[in-house]
Amino acid sequence: MTATVECIADETRPRREAVVTRPSEAGPTARALIALELLQSQPGITADRLAAGLGVTARAARRYVATLREAGIPISSVSGPAGGYRLGRGLRLPPLVFSADEALGLVMAVLDGHHDAGSQDTPVGKALGKILRSLPDSVAAQANAVRRAASPAPDHGAARPRPEMTVALVRACVDRRRVRLGYRSGAGNELSVEVDPWAVVVRHSRWYLLCRSVPADAVRAYRVDRVSSVLETGEGFVPPLDLDAVTALEEHLATGWEFAVEVVLAGPVDEVAPWVSRPMGRLEAVDPVTTRLVGTTSNPTSYAVQLAAVPVAFDVVSGPELREAVALLARRLRQATRT
Repeated sequence: MTATVECIADETRPRREAVVTRPSEAGPTARALIALELLQSQPGITADRLAAGLGVTARAARRYVATLREAGIPISSVSGPAGGYRLGRGLRLPPLVFSADEALGLVMAVLDGHHDAGSQDTPVGKALGKILRSLPDSVAAQANAVRRAASPAPDHGAARPRPEMTVALVRACVDRRRVRLGYRSGAGNELSVEVDPWAVVVRHSRWYLLCRSVPADAVRAYRVDRVSSVLETGEGFVPPLDLDAVTALEEHLATGWEFAVEVVLAGPVDEVAPWVSRPMGRLEAVDPVTTRLVGTTSNPTSYAVQLAAVPVAFDVVSGPELREAVALLARRLRQATRT
């Protein structure tokens, strides 16, 4: 699956100054609303913690709980060391408010299939908890049961970027601000690179920053999970007109690898194209019934397997590494069919 992240939660944008009233300075009505917010955000909150949040005594905090109950808000309480106050089911809550990490965590979970929803400490887990607490008991009970029991199989090939790095990169893309990246290469080298960030793209559970390298004046794609820092330089930039970030990334991933390949396929371009992904290279028509594929690869064996999946005959014109990989694959397939 490939997707482009275009925006993030509004709270990542600059906000106007607001006048903040401390709980200890608030009136009774304001304290009651603050108490409701604390009960919503901290299920199981004790009277002492509620009192600290309101800036009052524990006895006064209990009075605010009683006031909310009189207003028809269902609040249950459990005594003992593990006890505290919880909002009952059926309460019509105000709109959910997510932090930037939680909002982006949900987006990332949808885009790359990262299901860490069972954890109470991750951004996705926290955001899911807020949603479940607002659902009717009959619905939430089923969802919570799945959440506790589900054990998703991890995708060991996928690398999870840090949400705060992703937030910073997406913000820079949206605001068109040049950044300096702290980056760890595949070989483990620590680099500092200055780039114009064009888009964050998710491709096959990997997150990439598509950008222009300022020193090289060339298109680059960096793995977001390898980004260790993002620093805005204060300079702006203008991205290419009509940028198709997904196509640009896939075309970029097809170039620059160590092994060059050229393959001629016995089929017209329109017939071959659906079977050849862009990272494999560039397709061009030789004639109405023949297509040439030109690209590069760092893994000839994987490239040979992808070629074998194309349902037409092909010849490896150049690329000794690929030719050897295709021959090895052919021998293995022949051996597998011996009786």
